Amino acid sequence: MKPTALARRTSARTLLAAGLVTSLALATGCTRSEDDSDPKPSAAQQDNAGQAVASPGTDSGPTCTVDAYGGRKLDLKTATVGFSQSEKEANPFRIAETASIKAEAKAQGVKLLTANAQSQFSKQISDVQDLIAKGANLLVIAPLNSDGWEPVLRTAAARHIPIVTIDRKINATACKDYVSFIGSDFTEQGRRAADQMIAATGGKGEIAVLLGSAGNNVTTERTKGFEDRIKEKAPGLKIVFRQTGEFAREKGQSVTENLIQSKPGITGIYAENDEMGLGAVNALKGAGKKPGDVKIVTIDGTRNAVQGIVDGWIYAVIESNPRFGPLAFQTLDTFTKGGKVGQDIVIKDSAYDSSNARSDLGKAY
Repeated sequence: MKPTALARRTSARTLLAAGLVTSLALATGCTRSEDDSDPKPSAAQQDNAGQAVASPGTDSGPTCTVDAYGGRKLDLKTATVGFSQSEKEANPFRIAETASIKAEAKAQGVKLLTANAQSQFSKQISDVQDLIAKGANLLVIAPLNSDGWEPVLRTAAARHIPIVTIDRKINATACKDYVSFIGSDFTEQGRRAADQMIAATGGKGEIAVLLGSAGNNVTTERTKGFEDRIKEKAPGLKIVFRQTGEFAREKGQSVTENLIQSKPGITGIYAENDEMGLGAVNALKGAGKKPGDVKIVTIDGTRNAVQGIVDGWIYAVIESNPRFGPLAFQTLDTFTKGGKVGQDIVIKDSAYDSSNARSDLGKAY
């Protein structure tokens, strides 16, 4: 599947999801950078109208306002939003995420500047500094790493620029260094993946963990949630192998090839994203394994992984919803008008298994 086709399908899902959050009546034109093209809708995306991110809640948990942050009220109609993407858009999650931000900006008439760090943290720091230099007075950042953001935070603070981070946290202080984090409960994702692994294996056997990339909270929390739940509920299920697959399909495949050699009796594989899980499937196929010989549980919700359930290679997929556009812009709009926004805004994620993978394939991204 070509990335551009996937981006087109994903953007229309986001446009439909916008109806589930507060619309922004904005009039300025949308601009784009040279790194990728505007997303266009396709029929397949329309199947996913029900998969919008959750609305932000201020009923519980810490909140943030312009006054508390030390910023200024402004009219989003006249603002420029800068979006910094962290990774190469070969990963369907990143394709869908960027398409969602662009589609919502376009739908609401928000002026948008974008940059892609191509999986290089030093480039992401310079990208964000460049977005500020080009006039961005609001920032949406998908961080590559959780640490190392001090140069950006200093610049943004000096200019009173609000920052919303999506899908990964930065190690800084909410409502001081940044306004809000919008993303999944990654620890809970790990717990849910463990529950699926326990069901798949009967709670017995030897399992492997394909870790995500180091240096970000997603890997740490998905690992903790999974391993803690396994210890709690399935002491007969032993984790005998852990190695990073760097959230990449090719690395997931090569690590699994080594796993098969060193642990030929492996019962299950927990991959902390779909791409590594699909790499594991390729390795198992290459080793002559049959679908279901090794139980695979992954996290993301990409179309290829959900198809893997239909084909019998993957047992279950815990969704991590990448469609941040509507909620990110709603959060910015509420904040810049002086309203309260949550410091941690948790989105709702679904799941796929043999009971719904075929019927819900159109909802995957």
